[in-house]
Amino acid sequence: MIGEDGWVLIVRATKKLLDRIGPPSLRDGEQSTTRLGQWYGTRLAWRPDVVLLVNELTLLPVLIRLAPTATVLPRGAHQIATVLAAHGAPGTMIAEEFQHMRTQRVGTTANRSVVGIMNEFTRLADVYRDHEPSVDLNDLAARLATTPCSPLYRTHITPERAFAAFLHSAPT
Repeated sequence: MIGEDGWVLIVRATKKLLDRIGPPSLRDGEQSTTRLGQWYGTRLAWRPDVVLLVNELTLLPVLIRLAPTATVLPRGAHQIATVLAAHGAPGTMIAEEFQHMRTQRVGTTANRSVVGIMNEFTRLADVYRDHEPSVDLNDLAARLATTPCSPLYRTHITPERAFAAFLHSAPT
């Protein structure tokens, strides 16, 4: 059974994040029901700790404070909705995605390419933060979204462009 209502967001977490939020809760055969699919997450060891979420399909990054860990996944769903709005997603699409994120499951990482992008985003985020320590997490995520990513070189080059193309091609 997926979620109580059949809808589930799947976050594929690195060991660094699983060590903080607990073991995987993903059941055999479960699939993400959101249009954007699965998200990947890792912990940034900042003070305070931050979670970096990256969408598997578009590589769109989202940043959120880790604490309190018990509510990080539900808060992550809210933050994903906030970032989607910041990138021009229509309200109906955001509401639909958010509805499908009401139940969250955590699994282990399964896509090395996305893990590599998370590592690059982590390094870039550290550099950006070193130069501008008081940067807002939403502003930092927006800046990361403009980063050229090798998995996107043949198509849209950056996560923000990949998300814009997703919006353009998605049925309304």
